Amino acid sequence: MSKHDEARRAFLVGAVAGAGAVAGVGIAPQALAQNQVAAKEAPPAAHEHSPGARLGAFLNAENSATVAAFTERLMPGAPGKPGALEAGVLNYIDLALAGAYADQQDFYRRGLAALDAYCRKTHNAQFTQLSAVKQDEVIKALEDGKAAEFTWPSAQAFFNTLRTHTIEGMFADPVYGGNKDFAGWRLVGFPGAQPQFTPADMQSREAYAGTPMIGLQAQTPMRRG
Repeated sequence: MSKHDEARRAFLVGAVAGAGAVAGVGIAPQALAQNQVAAKEAPPAAHEHSPGARLGAFLNAENSATVAAFTERLMPGAPGKPGALEAGVLNYIDLALAGAYADQQDFYRRGLAALDAYCRKTHNAQFTQLSAVKQDEVIKALEDGKAAEFTWPSAQAFFNTLRTHTIEGMFADPVYGGNKDFAGWRLVGFPGAQPQFTPADMQSREAYAGTPMIGLQAQTPMRRG
């Protein structure tokens, strides 16, 4: 992992851990049902895609690949350190856009189209075809508002939204589709919704290493009959 990647990971992890927002970050619990229904009922997209490619609840195959690559550059993985891909950030964003964040669908459509136009004009290739270094250059241009192909959303608004959704997908409760296998929580030592903590646990400054992590899914009462 490059120093640039390490710095980016440290920034996102520090932003969440420092704010103490790990437990609450993410979409509202009442939106969960919307997301699950959308994932099951979304009609097949009317476009060509590679054989065997599984389409999501909202994003088509091409847009899924772009979002996956973009978020992985925001939160790059490394040996023993899961990144956005391994944590299921794409799945989180896709489900959210089909449910709780449905009002941002056009934002994503237009933003991804502008990103594609900028990459083709600047590098004569799609974002997914660029090297990691070139992808970082593109992301930096968006962050600095220097990608002229963006009108609405602006380049900076698109960057900030994807960064926010990447953080949510990494650190929200796994019930929302991201943070697979508690990957994000393990990075910051967040134990989840444990039934109780000892006084020593409450006063310790070390990452919690007690009983297994527990998410909202484990707290959901089982339906009978």
